[in-house]
Amino acid sequence: MTKADVIAEVSQKTGLEKIDVQRTIEQFVEVIKGSLINNENVYMRGFGSFTTKKRAEKVARNITKNTSITVPEHYIPNFKPAKTFVAEVKDNVKSKKA
Repeated sequence: MTKADVIAEVSQKTGLEKIDVQRTIEQFVEVIKGSLINNENVYMRGFGSFTTKKRAEKVARNITKNTSITVPEHYIPNFKPAKTFVAEVKDNVKSKKA
């Protein structure tokens, strides 16, 4: 499912115009990104948590040049689904095999 598919489905289910749904979804994503950039976690009860994870400094290999490089510590975005969300998916996912 793509963003366009999500927009179409939400528009159909809510009766809102697609352009309004698109703006809402895009602003939702921007708020999440902005919060994570400011090191603020976002918690959505029943859905999950958007957080940042710290990656430690490490030595990596560039195999094409056969050299070592140091990757500095950095933060990456992380999503942890809520237990109720995981259980719902686990119990209701239909197999794609036909």
